Amino acid sequence: MAQIETAIFAGGCFWCMVKPFDTQPGIQSVISGYTGGYTVNPTYADVASHTTGHTEAVKITFDPAIISYARLVEIYWQQTDPTDASGQFQDRGDSYRPVIYVANDKQRQTAQKSKADLAASAQFDAPIVTRIEDAQPFYPAEEAHQDFYRKNPLRYQIEEMGGREAFIQKNWH
Repeated sequence: MAQIETAIFAGGCFWCMVKPFDTQPGIQSVISGYTGGYTVNPTYADVASHTTGHTEAVKITFDPAIISYARLVEIYWQQTDPTDASGQFQDRGDSYRPVIYVANDKQRQTAQKSKADLAASAQFDAPIVTRIEDAQPFYPAEEAHQDFYRKNPLRYQIEEMGGREAFIQKNWH
């Protein structure tokens, strides 16, 4: 039986971070939630108040025999502005900061190498500021926030058009 792993990424609004991973082979689940803070079981309202220290993030369960962690990190970069530590696109504040949360040394090494490679590529004029931090407890968001791109396609499209889609097209394609 295959060994199943998890990856946790914060890259702005979690609604926009689900679809790029959810559509990949080897992905078993993508859960929207909160991590990196100091409040136990925070709610969307708690995190939106910017008082819990949490980021909106996605927790991805995947089969590494089908999709590697390195590939997930590559997909992650292509959904974010790695030069913006103050949020992502129209979503501003600490709860939208870009962070790769690593579960172990192997993930840390992979993420650090990928970040160094991106910085060395000179693809961006500004420094790569995405943080790499130890994984913290992950709290699933309320059901209304799960699979948002499927449940609310129009609202999802509006969120994507808030700067993310144009940035991705300009910088990653």
